[in-house]
Formats: sequence, structure tokens, C-alpha cells
Amino acid sequence: MSQDSTHAFPLWQCLLAGLLSILAAGAFAGEQKYEPLSASVRASLHRSVADQASPKHAFLAQEEGAAWLLQMSRRLETQIPNVEERDKFLTTVYYEATRAGLDPQMVLGVIYVESRFRKYAVSRAGARGYMQVMPFWVELIGDEKQNLFSLRTNLRYGCTILRHYVDIERGDLYRALGRYNGSLGKSRYPNAVLSAWRDGWEVNRATVVSKANAQAPARKSLKRAKTTSYLGDS
Repeated sequence: MSQDSTHAFPLWQCLLAGLLSILAAGAFAGEQKYEPLSASVRASLHRSVADQASPKHAFLAQEEGAAWLLQMSRRLETQIPNVEERDKFLTTVYYEATRAGLDPQMVLGVIYVESRFRKYAVSRAGARGYMQVMPFWVELIGDEKQNLFSLRTNLRYGCTILRHYVDIERGDLYRALGRYNGSLGKSRYPNAVLSAWRDGWEVNRATVVSKANAQAPARKSLKRAKTTSYLGDS
């Protein structure tokens, strides 16, 4: 092998890795479209993405939270093998989703379609991270110091933006998903997210509560929910 070819191999390896990274970001990954915002909407979104400490747990009851985490963790084992990283990811998803008034399982469906749970995924359009957030949002409603590859920052932006689109569409999640992907009026992306949600991440709350109570028979029923416990930054 010539000296030139020995140097070429790592280059081709890098190019191939880059291509695979783009493909792994999700075949449906698109881009949010830049749209002018009124001063009031911009201020509201800015407040929503303001950097604040996330609670360690945002579940109504400790046992229910543990049961939900266990179920979701098992499903996510292939994508995120490390247990601690997986639990941190799921806890943050749950908090950011519920904070924005979104279903955490639906948000998991969005992340699956957008990035296949790849933290550093970058689309051809430049969208970044788990929820494939376009960088213009940082300039529009955030702080230039915020990093869209940060777990909490990416999920905060993604959930805030999706909630914004749900509000624009007056609760129509199907159309809101189209806006999120930059494909409003087309069915492929919303159908992919709803399918991923239904087939991979949907969970029956009654089942979760039942399993949680079975794991803690000496405690009162989860119908009497405990107060949310804030335990600092995740």
C-alpha cells in the first residue's frame, strides 16, 4: 500500500462515518421553517427556554415514576445502552414534555423519528441533536451560549417549539407535527411519529400504576399522588 493510500483510508472512513451519521439522524428529519414572531410570542418563547434547573423527578408519585422509567428504560436499551445515561435521558424527557404540556411518550416518538436517539445527530439542513432543532431558534428566542447538543437544552427547545406549533394549530397535533418537521400539509412525517408513538412508546397509565402499587404494597394507593420532588439540576 502506498503512502498516499494509507492517508486516504482515514479520510474515507471519516466521510463514511459522516454519511452514516446523517442517515442515522432519521429519514424523516426535516427543518423547522423560520417565521416572523410577534414581540409577545417571542418573549413568551424566550421565557420558556430560559435556562433553569430541572427537577430530578417530575412524577406525581415516586412509585409511578419508577415504574414508568423501568418500562421506558427497557424499550430504550438498544439505543442507549448505559443505564445511568438512559435514566437521565428519560427523566429529562418526562420533565420537559410535561412542562410544555406534551405527552412524554409522544415526544419519545418524535425523537425516534428525528434522530434515532442520537445526541449529536445533524441533518443535511443543519438541525441538531435529539429533537433536530434548527440553530436559528437560539438566535430568535434564546441565548447564543446555549448548546443545542446539550440534553436539557435540546429537549427544552424541541418541546417548547412543538408546543408553540400545537398552539398555532389550536390543538391539532397532526398539523403541529407537520410544522415541526417543515412539511405542513404532507402526511408522511406526522404518520411516522404517531406510528412510532403507538407502536414503540405508548404506555397504559393504569398498567404503570398497577405495577407501581405491586412493587410497594405497604404504601398507600397511587391515587393519592405525592407532591413533585425537586432535587436539583439533571
